[in-house]
Amino acid sequence: MPNTNTTKYTAKEELPDLSKHNNHMAKCLTEDIYKKMRSRQTQNGFSIDNVIQTGVDNPGHPFIMTVGCVAGDEESYETFAELFDPVIQARHNGYKKTDKHKTDLNPEHLKGGDCLDEKYVLSSRVRTGRSIRGLCLPPHCSRAERRKVEEISCKALGKLGGELNGKYYPLSKMTDKEQEQLIDDHFLFDKPVSPLLLSAGMARDWPDARGIWHNDKKNFLVWVNEEDHLRVISMQKGGNMKEVFTRWCQGLGDIEKHMKDLGREYMWNEHLGYILTCPSNLGTGVRAGVHLKIPLFSQQPKFEEVLKKLRLQKRGTGGVDTAAEGGTFDISNADRLGFSEVELVQMVVDGVEFMIECEKKLEQGQSIEEDIQQLKQK
Repeated sequence: MPNTNTTKYTAKEELPDLSKHNNHMAKCLTEDIYKKMRSRQTQNGFSIDNVIQTGVDNPGHPFIMTVGCVAGDEESYETFAELFDPVIQARHNGYKKTDKHKTDLNPEHLKGGDCLDEKYVLSSRVRTGRSIRGLCLPPHCSRAERRKVEEISCKALGKLGGELNGKYYPLSKMTDKEQEQLIDDHFLFDKPVSPLLLSAGMARDWPDARGIWHNDKKNFLVWVNEEDHLRVISMQKGGNMKEVFTRWCQGLGDIEKHMKDLGREYMWNEHLGYILTCPSNLGTGVRAGVHLKIPLFSQQPKFEEVLKKLRLQKRGTGGVDTAAEGGTFDISNADRLGFSEVELVQMVVDGVEFMIECEKKLEQGQSIEEDIQQLKQK
């Protein structure tokens, strides 16, 4: 709800204590900025206090810089630009408010990636989010809006054919058998438990109007009303990232076509690209990744340095904040904004190939120091 006490208390009295916080919002929010924005709200009633609540409630980790703010609707990024602009610039490597985003969804522009060594690459995946223009984002949507997102999405997804033909499974009506199968397929998403998501209002009315759609082959799926209106995912076992990316591009294009047939369009502008709930996912929203088995290379002292140079990030195979098992990591692109979809997937392909070659040399007892020294910062 918007702040109703803007005249009763001063900005200094209302300003949250962020002295022990480690997130981008806390670093960027000043008393002056808060004072300018505290009486504002979007046409949908989203306020600056709504924007920053998740970052206020969650100070963050001393060694992990979280974002600390979310958008409640497309208008949020303009109404509260004095905060979002510096947060976006800090999170996305200096991306300025005058910069323009580039999009490339042509898989023919990807070089290689069709035969990553499957001794090391266990699975490949590409995902992104999409938001339907005219409807509030998950932190602020009403029940009716959330249900409208589901209705529109199901109509568009229901028109997919060929290899993308599939079925929608609403979480609220899912049978035990369907639930068990989706868990076995690693498709199911559950009620948010992360304090970051709970503080942002993501779990309201759970599981109303949430669901999972997947094609018959189970290699293309869409989450409806999780952290974003839509999460579109292409994945499969093995190392054919080119095939995964091609299917993902085709699916995105087909869904958008059917959305337009329904008189709908995605939130997008030439500066921020595709608009999503968290500023960290603006632009492409793309996270292309593989489960990569590199037990020797991952033990190298310069492993983290190499990842940074390759513009990649690592997670445990269970996702954020999980540990790696047996030297297997979820390796993905670190950037979202300022690079095209093809460029980001290319970074993953090239980086994974480099790490596999290093792993092979280490298996043979060879040094990789020269390889690392020759690696240039992208």
